[in-house]
Amino acid sequence: MRVLSGIQPSGSLHLGNYFGMMKKMIAYQEQAELFCFIANYHAMTSLSDGKALAQGTLEAAANFLALGMDPEKSVFWVQSDLPEVQELTWALSNFTPMGLLERCHSYKDKVAKGIAPNHGLFAYPVLMAADILMFQSEVVPVGKDQKQHVEVTRDIAIKFNNEYGEVFTLPAPEIDEEVAVVPGLDGQKMSKSYGNTIDLFLEEKALRKQIMRIVTDSTPVEEPKDPDKCNLFQIYRLFLDKAEQEALRRRYLDGGMGYGEVKQELFEIIRDFFTPFTEKRRELLADKDGIRRILAQGAEKARYVARKTMGKVRKKVGLIY
Repeated sequence: MRVLSGIQPSGSLHLGNYFGMMKKMIAYQEQAELFCFIANYHAMTSLSDGKALAQGTLEAAANFLALGMDPEKSVFWVQSDLPEVQELTWALSNFTPMGLLERCHSYKDKVAKGIAPNHGLFAYPVLMAADILMFQSEVVPVGKDQKQHVEVTRDIAIKFNNEYGEVFTLPAPEIDEEVAVVPGLDGQKMSKSYGNTIDLFLEEKALRKQIMRIVTDSTPVEEPKDPDKCNLFQIYRLFLDKAEQEALRRRYLDGGMGYGEVKQELFEIIRDFFTPFTEKRRELLADKDGIRRILAQGAEKARYVARKTMGKVRKKVGLIY
């Protein structure tokens, strides 16, 4: 089974990135043929600062490696190191109906949140389709908000295959309902775009400040509280097993527990969980050339596969003459 996913380097990574994608990708190294990339082309739709993007790309690589990505067990690279992806994007663009893109809710949601509309943002699903189809990916783990983009990928691939034969594997989205949408500080999906994140690898003071900003209701300490309606509970449970989640739920329902108490516990859990990864990340960033070598090796492995796909595509569409 071939699994593919990517992550944007457009700012600090956060709990939503970790539980929604990174943790699962790292686990897949032992279960499947894993292709995982840093989506710096995609990040350009929301980040125009070139220096910040370059630095963010190295930091994203260090984050992944620190959290357990093993380049010997996976194919791990930076999106822009494969020129084939842009060529495939153009080929797929000619099989992408405008109406298909106009129906994508992610574009509408981002524009509604104040992100300036442009062609890159609008055509984002076609680039994502190229990322997926280039590697004949069978499974694409995504959050609920990205499921539609995988469906768009399938639609484009079907149109291309109908024209030229079975060139592309049709991918299937995989959604973990337990972490399909990791809530942010305000209860919306945790996202850098919304400024509602709990970031990874923070100093203690900054981490505590973010956690204390988690929105809760005004239920008095002594009163029972509804965990299913509590944003704080939904974040806390990500670090707990089933028995621990049930114990926390009981504390909510019994009353006598304040939200400040729960926030302090969550702070300590997050701090202690990520401390060893933070040390590893610091070591990696002290040798940026070492990170670049790892990514270059990953890009070579990725291009080996990409060239095979593009050889088929070029021949089918008439670019080989």
